[in-house]
Order: sequence, then structure tokens, then C-alpha cells
Amino acid sequence: MFSTLLNFEAVGSFSRGYGHRFQWRGLVPPAIKTLLIAFTAVFVFQTLLQVAFPEIAAAFQTYLGLIPLAVLHGYIWQLGTYIFLHNSIWHLLFNLLALWMFGKDLELTWGRRKFYTYFFLCGIGAGAINVAVKALLASHGIGNLATGPTIGASGAIFGVLLGTAMVFPHQQVWLIPFPVAIPMRIYVLIMGAIEFYFTLATPGDHISHICHLGGMLVGYLYLRRGSFLYSFRNQFSDWKRRRLRKKFEVYARDHRDKPPSRPGDWIH
Repeated sequence: MFSTLLNFEAVGSFSRGYGHRFQWRGLVPPAIKTLLIAFTAVFVFQTLLQVAFPEIAAAFQTYLGLIPLAVLHGYIWQLGTYIFLHNSIWHLLFNLLALWMFGKDLELTWGRRKFYTYFFLCGIGAGAINVAVKALLASHGIGNLATGPTIGASGAIFGVLLGTAMVFPHQQVWLIPFPVAIPMRIYVLIMGAIEFYFTLATPGDHISHICHLGGMLVGYLYLRRGSFLYSFRNQFSDWKRRRLRKKFEVYARDHRDKPPSRPGDWIH
């Protein structure tokens, strides 16, 4: 799905002066580069393991992929490790492209540490929401907690999409092959609606749409955390100020007609 998109913001830093070189750091920031290398290295290892030892490869994916039943039985690390696994070269390439295309500007704006925090928070949060939703459905006889493992960085990347839309809402995205450019926030709203539809309409298509929506939800909650209960905090502060003002007015009224107290002796 990401292959149909192209972000037409600048993809690197070009110097206009004569003799200056292209700035590769602006094209692939450090955190993005590290994640691209890590995902690719893990996929190469998976592929080699699949060719040489298929049984071990299956156990490897089961041990590190996200399985709700396993997480509920203590395999907590799966909430983080499933992000690094991919089941095909196209799955990997689409995720790498989307991560670079939409995450680059976020890292250049936030810095490496904040981008890492946000990326893994969205990925782990998406996995936790996936487990919670499937556990809730299983408690009502819907679905199975011991299904095949969920793998891939899509949950975290959907969080990156949401973050880009919130930080750069007017950034233009072209839909290929259609000559149509839309703002980033509109694109993310459309993507969220599509994922919600597929969550309800095609629950058995082997794509974890719950993870995608979960990554967007966690990203939204994280970025808006400072504004939650904002009006309540303001109302509480206003109430405290009114209370202090009322106490002061009562004190001033009670002491308005009293003569001033006799000053004590001065010590020179």
C-alpha cells in the first residue's frame, strides 16, 4: 500500500553554492539508517535460516513473533521483537520505504533520541493493543489467542504516519499513478478509515489491521498527552485562585475597622 505514495517534500539537503556536496545526512538520518540496517540484517538472517534450517526458522519466528497467548504467558519480549521480523522481501521493502519516506522529517525535527522513543513506543503499544483486543474477543468466543505470529514494523510505521500528519499537517503527498496531491493529515485520515474498515470487514486476511490502528492510537495519545485534561487543569487553577481571593477578602473585611497594632520597641 505504501508503494502507491510519494512524499514530495525535499528528500535531502542540497547546497546551492558551487562546489558543495550533497548532504547525505539529510537524506537518511541516523536513527532511520540504523533501523533500515537492522531490519534488513534480521531479514537476511531469517532467509538464510529458512533455506538451511526450516524447522529452526519456524521456531525462531514463533519465539520472536507476536503471539497473544505467548505474551499472556510471559513472553513479554515479543512486544518488541516482532517489529524486526518480516515475512517477505516485499513486506520488508514497503516498510523500509514508508519508514524512510515519512520518518525522515520527524527525525530531522525531533532528533534521534525522541524519534527512537516515539517509534518503539508506537510499535510496542500497537503490539499490546493487538494482544488486548484479541484477548477480549477470545473471551467472547471470537478468534483464537494461539494464532500464527504477527510480525513486521507496520504498527510502528503507522504511528510515524500519524506523527508526520500532526507535525506537518500540510505536507503534500502524491497518489501514484494519479496526478493528485493531498495534505498529509487528509491522507492519514483516509488510511485510518481504510484500516478500520478492513479490521471489521476482512478479519481473516492475515494482515494485522488492529496493529496498524493501535500504532496510530498510541502515537496520537503520546503526542497529545500534554493537552489531555487541559480544561480541567485550568478550571482547577481558577478555582484555587478564586478561593484564595475569597479568603483574602474575608480577612480584609474582618480587619478593616480594627486599629493598627502597637509597634514594638526599635533596637538600634
